[in-house]
Amino acid sequence: MHPALLGLITITVGVSGCIGYFYGSNLLLDKVLLPASGPNAGRNISRRELIRPWLFLFPAILALGLYLAYPVVATLILSFQERGAGGVRTFVGFENYTQMFAEPKFAEAMRNNVLWLVVVPASATGFGLLAAQLTDRLRWGNIAKSIIFMPMAISFVGAAVIFKLIYEARPEDVAQIGVLNHLYLLFGGAEPQQWLTIPFWNSFFLMAVLIWIQTGFAMVILSAALRGIPEETIEAAIIDGANPLQIFFKIKVPQIMGTIVVVWTTITIATLKVFDIVFAMTNGQWETQVLANYMYDKLFRANDWGMGSAAAMIIMLLVTPILVWNVYNARKEMR
Repeated sequence: MHPALLGLITITVGVSGCIGYFYGSNLLLDKVLLPASGPNAGRNISRRELIRPWLFLFPAILALGLYLAYPVVATLILSFQERGAGGVRTFVGFENYTQMFAEPKFAEAMRNNVLWLVVVPASATGFGLLAAQLTDRLRWGNIAKSIIFMPMAISFVGAAVIFKLIYEARPEDVAQIGVLNHLYLLFGGAEPQQWLTIPFWNSFFLMAVLIWIQTGFAMVILSAALRGIPEETIEAAIIDGANPLQIFFKIKVPQIMGTIVVVWTTITIATLKVFDIVFAMTNGQWETQVLANYMYDKLFRANDWGMGSAAAMIIMLLVTPILVWNVYNARKEMR
């Protein structure tokens, strides 16, 4: 079947199914289960108003249970098992975790993830805040925002391919198609560099892709927060003789600190789960391994479901506190 036709059928069936479910479940509740007639009419009305919200929540709860809760529990169980001959699983306790912690590649992945966590959220949030402040002062600021936000529409793999071309290296006597090597030679470089194979620094070249994508997200959220700052506080600061830098760092930033933290933690979660960029650009070679790519290697290359599941649980363990903190700050911001 043609993909476009399949997509159209999926949308039609999905929307029709949702409409049918909500209409049918409410009709069943109002007309059959708890009708507003008879001796218990008043009690039935009260009961169905208590039940009705759950009718709307049920599909979401079912989807979360099926696609989130069940996989988490199943992965946790698999992390304590080992698959032997014939696919028979045996309980091995914490052996998978012990073996994983002893592997140099896991230590490399953890080290790189920490480096990503230090650099990417800070850089993307900082650049996003700077872009939000500067574009609001430009006449053509909306156009600039659209351009900066545009990378958000590109998939991680698509962005990785773009940057792989930017880092491309050709022989010295051949015209360089990689922008970075072209500039490097233009400013006196001796020979083209294989940027993605240089240990330690290659991680920063990979991080640039995620920073490029997430800066637009940070800019949009922080721009909205900056516009929500009362003009009276800024006018008062100007009257008191504050310069633009003092107004920005001592008046504006403290008032949107809650939003900055939410943006920071959201990007942190995305950074912890980064996989596509590393997989498409280096596949974890040249000391660029990260946890998600390590998990993929164990699950689908080494066919070691026990250690792969253990790596997945480590990622979830690292993400969960940040996610809880993010939700807490988002709710505090809404009060």
